[in-house]
Amino acid sequence: MRKIRDLLTSMSFAIVLLVLLAACCAFGSFITQGQTYEWYAGAYGERAAVLIMALYLDDIYHSWWFFALGGFLCLDLLLCDLVRLPSLIRRTKKAIDPQSILRSPVTASLSHVADPAPVFSALHMPEPKAFGQDGVSGLFSVKNRAGLWGAWVCHLGILLLILGFGLGQMTHMEYTVYGVPGDEKPIGDTGLTLSIDDFRIDRREDGTARQYTASITVSGKNAAAQSGKASVNHPAALHGLKIYQNSTGWAAAVTVSRDGETLQEKVLCAGEYMPIQALPELSVFFNAFYPDYAPAENEALEGHAYLYTLYYRGQIAGMNILLPGEVITVDDYTIRFSDPQEYTLLQVKQDRFTSLALMGGLIVLIGLLLAFYCQPRTLWALSGQDGLWNVYGFSPKGGALFAEQLHSAQEATPKLQKEE
Repeated sequence: MRKIRDLLTSMSFAIVLLVLLAACCAFGSFITQGQTYEWYAGAYGERAAVLIMALYLDDIYHSWWFFALGGFLCLDLLLCDLVRLPSLIRRTKKAIDPQSILRSPVTASLSHVADPAPVFSALHMPEPKAFGQDGVSGLFSVKNRAGLWGAWVCHLGILLLILGFGLGQMTHMEYTVYGVPGDEKPIGDTGLTLSIDDFRIDRREDGTARQYTASITVSGKNAAAQSGKASVNHPAALHGLKIYQNSTGWAAAVTVSRDGETLQEKVLCAGEYMPIQALPELSVFFNAFYPDYAPAENEALEGHAYLYTLYYRGQIAGMNILLPGEVITVDDYTIRFSDPQEYTLLQVKQDRFTSLALMGGLIVLIGLLLAFYCQPRTLWALSGQDGLWNVYGFSPKGGALFAEQLHSAQEATPKLQKEE
């Protein structure tokens, strides 16, 4: 068990895991993710496609072995922190124990100091405390003990960061909702409904879009309605969901009539179809809308046009362009496209562990600050029989810099120095 523990807490094991994870991420960048076997066979060949699918290289970041590597890394970090915790607590306590201070190594020292107080002050040490034992009296001061915890805190932050990312990937849910103002759409299997109250496009003076903003309301059977606005780079947060303004497209009103009487009407977004209720075997598909359409035979004539496809019993029965005022006629029925408008496409995401990952990132930053900018240092002065003092200093990190600062403090107070 001890050998297993030593292996799991070793630096070499952590480095191997990091290299493997980096290699997996490289594969994930090189191999297109989320495609079918047929796509991989066409792109890389059948043998490579079989290997990709067998090793889950088509979805690396959700594969069991990727989570296993991340789990072993988390275990390594957790065990490292647990093993080091008792010794760190002891080191932190010893840092303010005079007996331990007297036995600590010395980074730099000064001899024959008339008054050590200016030295403590020049090094910006806390107010020194007096101690005396075994006939030895002196002063000591400790600064930046928190710096001892820099690596430990950094490991803890990385652990939380990996856990937050891993758990987030395992429980992550993402949905797409699109429509025009007035539409109510279910949000996947969440039991919530998203209502599009308004959709506005702010434009610059030259007519180009500056911002897209959707006013939305999310409600549910057991959830009170919450309203907000989602715009580009400014998602809405409603009922624990992040709702992003992702893109936009064109929609149009499709009307089916007979002898001037409207029988059916619906707003279709490009890419949607509508079964014709009066003709059950017939459906119309809205392919695209062209706001600036110029027919090839008359390029001077500019306007808008609708591209549609008719399906009869699941087979294409016709496909054409409709100009303003034109209609589709099937038997005695008329199908008309009108009122073009832009719809909003919203990306709805739910990740319950985002806060854990953010907290881990913040803790990593704190650990780095403690490790690199919070250098522990101990300064103590012992009284000699001649009434002069000997000053000693110790810093486990940045010892050369600390020694230089200590000697600079001596030079800054020459009148207080006296040599035999």
